Amino acid sequence: MGKVVKIPSKPTAYGTGLIALDIVISSNPEVPTRQWAGGTCGNVLTILSYLGWNAYPIARLNNEPSSVHAKHDLQRWKVCQDFVEMEPVASIPVITQENTTDGNGQPRHRFHWKNCPKCGSWLPNYKPVTLKAVETLKESVSTADIFFFDRTSPGALEMARHFKSIGSAIFFEPSAKGDPKHFREAIALSDIIKYSDQRFSDVITRDIEEHRPALEIQTLGGNGLRFRSRRQKNWAHLPAHKAIDMVDSSGCGDWTTAGIINNLFSKDSHALGKLKKDEIQDAMHYGQALGAWNCGFEGARGGMYQMTFKAFEEDIRAILKGGAYRPRNKSKQDYLESASDGLCPACPTV
Repeated sequence: MGKVVKIPSKPTAYGTGLIALDIVISSNPEVPTRQWAGGTCGNVLTILSYLGWNAYPIARLNNEPSSVHAKHDLQRWKVCQDFVEMEPVASIPVITQENTTDGNGQPRHRFHWKNCPKCGSWLPNYKPVTLKAVETLKESVSTADIFFFDRTSPGALEMARHFKSIGSAIFFEPSAKGDPKHFREAIALSDIIKYSDQRFSDVITRDIEEHRPALEIQTLGGNGLRFRSRRQKNWAHLPAHKAIDMVDSSGCGDWTTAGIINNLFSKDSHALGKLKKDEIQDAMHYGQALGAWNCGFEGARGGMYQMTFKAFEEDIRAILKGGAYRPRNKSKQDYLESASDGLCPACPTV
């Protein structure tokens, strides 16, 4: 039998999917390269922990340097690591984000998934949690407010079935299409689905009519988002908050997701079906405010390393009041804690 997780006083989220080591190269040559835990699932759960949740990523991280670095970063943000080393363990995916500016001085970023841009070595691929490992998890976990997943696999779907059986809300945010059969089952299991209109609208539209979730959220890039609930079938559109100083858009969707989850479920995980349109809209606005705030920093969670939590809360209140938001001056002291001489695990250090 696995260990029994006690019922906590704080809301609890479990999640599986892309948990990676992010290597962030600044557009400013004076700022050192940083290494942080990342990936869609990794970011969402780390942000939830930052917001006061008990957050449990479910992954297969081994004890190679890249995995250890990511685990240290998760520990820094008090992310629970009871299930990050599910057997068989494997190398953590490594994603390099290269930030630059274009000819007009506008920020741009490029992701390197397959090869290190410095030494050319192959970077590890994502490996999902196995069905056998999920059986161990099911013996250990009997309560949770929400289960989040961003990639489909037999193991992820079995986790979704388990968490649904114990009363958890299921949040699916696809980051890859994967097997069509798995994708359809993920939609059928989910209470909330959030997806990009450009990348997934055709796939979702085809399958969602048969299994309409309690809440469907479609992101529209710079045009904000729209949502509809099972009770209110017409789309409601919300424009994006304005961010004057756009530094980097990466990770803004993850902040939006975490903000929506925090607003909807921090008090009552069973309230989703009872929520009115204005209550859902408030959650969307809050999530969008977190996404707008994140635009002021390089990296998917860069602001967490440069601002105090008190300053973060003050900034979010300012964004929610309306109008354009300009981030305050930032500190670079925390950058040094995550600085890296090389880029990928194979890079020679200087």
